Amino acid sequence: MYNPKSSIATEFINHDEILETLEYAKKNKDNLELINSLLERATDYKGLSHREAAVLLECEDKETIEKMYALAEHIKKRFYGNRIVMFAPLYLSNYCVNGCRYCPYHGSNKHIARKQLTQEEIVKEVIALQDMGHKRLALETGEDPQRCPIDYVLESIKTIYSIKHKNGAIRRVNVNIAATTVENYRKLKEAGIGTYILFQETYHKDNYEYLHPTGPKHNYAYHTEAMDRAMEGGIDDVGCGVLFGLNLYRYDFVGLLMHAEHLEAKFGVGPHTISVPRIRPADDVDMNDYSNAISDDIFKKIVAILRIAVPYTGLIISTRESEETRAEVLKYGVSQISGGSRTSVGGYVEPEKENSAQFEVADTRTLDEVVNWLMTMGYIPSFCTACYREGRTGDRFMRLVKSGQIANVCQPNALMTLKEYLEDYASEDTRKKGEALIQNEIPNIPNPKVKELVLQHLDELHSGMRDFRF
Repeated sequence: MYNPKSSIATEFINHDEILETLEYAKKNKDNLELINSLLERATDYKGLSHREAAVLLECEDKETIEKMYALAEHIKKRFYGNRIVMFAPLYLSNYCVNGCRYCPYHGSNKHIARKQLTQEEIVKEVIALQDMGHKRLALETGEDPQRCPIDYVLESIKTIYSIKHKNGAIRRVNVNIAATTVENYRKLKEAGIGTYILFQETYHKDNYEYLHPTGPKHNYAYHTEAMDRAMEGGIDDVGCGVLFGLNLYRYDFVGLLMHAEHLEAKFGVGPHTISVPRIRPADDVDMNDYSNAISDDIFKKIVAILRIAVPYTGLIISTRESEETRAEVLKYGVSQISGGSRTSVGGYVEPEKENSAQFEVADTRTLDEVVNWLMTMGYIPSFCTACYREGRTGDRFMRLVKSGQIANVCQPNALMTLKEYLEDYASEDTRKKGEALIQNEIPNIPNPKVKELVLQHLDELHSGMRDFRF
């Protein structure tokens, strides 16, 4: 049973330390000797502390900022190469008992169409996603213990994994549901989830409680400590994030890094992913109420410094952002993006029913268009889920990343899953671009035995064999 008096959230997200950090950063924003020394030290690929990263964020010297971008791009290429992991959200239910002021799902909103998918409807949604070519999903629900209990989520995960349609199969289900108990996290682990994702929204306790006036989510400590309980429940990979625009971005940037440091110190592994959503227009949400919205330039700077500060962590950007913005931040840190997304319940089968959507999508392109676009820029769209299925999660995954060995696994699998996509789902133009990209990338595989294995499986995929899964 959770005891709020024993909370540790305000210890690892220490308000006074954040204020002192922001003051220190402000005082040193023109200290180019210090800033350049931090950038030089970051070339050891071991990251920076929250205080050091805050100094970089405060810096306004244009030449130095360009150095930050160059370093972020270099670090990203070292760890992730030119691979971009693809995923899509799947909304199961938008019933919610919380009163979150920034979310159209809040319980008092009478405008939005409420819906919860049946298992039969989930099958149809998943088949629609498989027909696009997706292999990795992020489940989304509102918080309603009566209408959307943990048993419903577990049954839905089982249903999703059971669906085999043509050559399609969902191989990894990540889960973004409300903070819950250690026991429930164990159940999610047993159900075979990939990453447990939960956004803090804001780390500023007073603002957090104002923005969540009613419902279980009002409890700041319970929400903030969810990742601790998830990892105690056996979930190896967790994903953090804040909703930029709800609070002063500098404060939440520091809080986000303090959370990552806490998980690293306590469990020996930090967050598997960090998401960087910005607040978007939505039903019953007045954007005029959110004066802390950040510009594209600040957003790009945040992504770049996160890549420098937490080099091993995947950075995620969704279709909240436009094509232009996504192209920019892909260079400086983002390693996972969604494509062809719908933010409404049942939206893949009935896309016109957007009155159940959580937010407006800025990038409305199809998955094929996004894949084509990525390849035009020289990226390898990857549908790989092999690490999760082979047990390379948590500290085992991080050891491979930190040693630089993960590229030996990821690049070949990225090419083979791209080949799957090209054979099964791609348009003619996308297929031609993809085949050319694969041929150009094969010589870059350093291990001759791995290269031979890749060539063998590429031939098998082309001839219709689907026994090997990545």
